[in-house]
Amino acid sequence: MSEAISIKGNAARKTSPRVLFYSHDTFGLGHLRRSRALASAITHADTSISALILTGSPVAGRFTFPERVDHIRLPGVTKTADGNYESERMGLDIDETTALRAGIIKSTAENFDPDILIVDKEPTGFRGELLPALEWLSEKRKAHIVLGLRDVLDEAEVLKAEWDRKRAVEAAEEFYDETWVYGLRSFFDPTEGLDLSAGFRSKMKFTGYLHRDELSEGDVPSEPYILVTPGGGGDGASMVNLVLSAYEQDPKLSPKAVLVYGPFLSGPARAEFEARVDALNGRVETTGFDSRMENLVEGAQGIVCMGGYNTFCEVLSFDKPAVIVPRTRPRLEQYIRAHRAEELGLVRVLDKWRDGLTTEAMIKAIQELPSQPKPSSAFVPGLLDGLDFVSARALEMLGLQKAQGVA
Repeated sequence: MSEAISIKGNAARKTSPRVLFYSHDTFGLGHLRRSRALASAITHADTSISALILTGSPVAGRFTFPERVDHIRLPGVTKTADGNYESERMGLDIDETTALRAGIIKSTAENFDPDILIVDKEPTGFRGELLPALEWLSEKRKAHIVLGLRDVLDEAEVLKAEWDRKRAVEAAEEFYDETWVYGLRSFFDPTEGLDLSAGFRSKMKFTGYLHRDELSEGDVPSEPYILVTPGGGGDGASMVNLVLSAYEQDPKLSPKAVLVYGPFLSGPARAEFEARVDALNGRVETTGFDSRMENLVEGAQGIVCMGGYNTFCEVLSFDKPAVIVPRTRPRLEQYIRAHRAEELGLVRVLDKWRDGLTTEAMIKAIQELPSQPKPSSAFVPGLLDGLDFVSARALEMLGLQKAQGVA
């Protein structure tokens, strides 16, 4: 008979400082990619730290994670045509699925016993699934609890209604020790319009954007190219169509395009696009998904993209001229970010209301892209300090480094 293993949770001796990330990820790549970048930076800052990412991303297994960083895939959910949610694969109703996810999250908090919990964007988690873990950690006073927000969430009125519905303001005020905004106050305040107390706002720290580096693995084309990326691809078909139309209409349009569809671009749409790409005789190359997008960005002469947070960070990090075609549904996050960046001289925007999303407009944008000013031509102090800030602050929280004066 084997000896029983006694698990005493918080009483067990920990061998390393621990950081737990929560990334609800019902769709898309943004939350997971941001959490992975943060986890990598923190564990690189001190190799005694271990990090674990809780994620609902259906493509989490297609990413590589650095040493001392791992992930747990939460049971997936998917959005239905009527705007509701259901289990992605298991046939459970959404309440059962949420309860299962909540149990996994709380059990992970109890057994991983984090010193810091960093929550991405959603103060209560998907449908409140994070609350049991937050309550347990708060009662035990076992961890610093941090809310991480991207630079833009949505227009103020829409965001206020959403946070009121989710009781997110109450949760933010009750459970979170501080908030990190992964952007600059001078760029945008994502909490504008929310009824947050002065005390809460005094603990908000604007970190700067999250710098990305070239990866050691991954090949790039040897000849000049522009990179076309709709992010995860789930809502990028119209942008892809516009780019292909530009190359079809202008046979001399150059340089060639490398198009990364993203893992969520639907099968029928992708099949139609592939037929059009074949007819372009190598002027456009395609791939479905590349977990080493950083290298493709670094090698490109310019970028045509949507306005997601991670892509924007890559454009800034590799200092690439970019044309952003922001989505406007289901939220205005990308539209707000793109236009604010254009105001500062960081990118160019192709706006369906201002410019018209025409083939001619895209041809002109691609032609001008290699000579378009780089983001660095618009000097913005502290623009890419985010990972340095987060690493220093995490080390301070863990008692591994004295205060560095971050604010």
